[in-house]
Amino acid sequence: MLGAIAGDVLGSIHEFNPVKNKKFELFNPNCVFTDDTVMTVAVADSLMNEVPYVESLQKWGRKYPKAGYGNWFRKWIHLDFPKPYNSFGNGSAMRCSSVGWLYDDED
Repeated sequence: MLGAIAGDVLGSIHEFNPVKNKKFELFNPNCVFTDDTVMTVAVADSLMNEVPYVESLQKWGRKYPKAGYGNWFRKWIHLDFPKPYNSFGNGSAMRCSSVGWLYDDED
C-alpha cells in the first residue's frame, strides 16, 4: 500500500505529461497525492473500521475534493443516495492495494 501511494505521488507530475526515458527528477517539489491515494486510504478505512465502502469513499472524497477525480465521481461523492453511474472502473485496480496490505497473512 505504501508503495502504491509513493508511486502515485512520485508519478503525479507525469500523469498528463508522460516521460518516455529514464532521465527525470524523481523527487520533484510539485509532486502531490491524487485521487488514487485518497481512495486507497478510503478502501483501507472501510475494511479496517467495518464502514460501508460507499460511506468511506464519500467521506474521504469530500475531505479531499480537489484530488483529481473524474467529473462523474466528483458529483457522486456528494450524493445523498449514490447509485452506480457507469464508471469506466479504471481507478479500481490502483485503489485496491490496501486489500492485499490488510489481508497479507505472512509476517
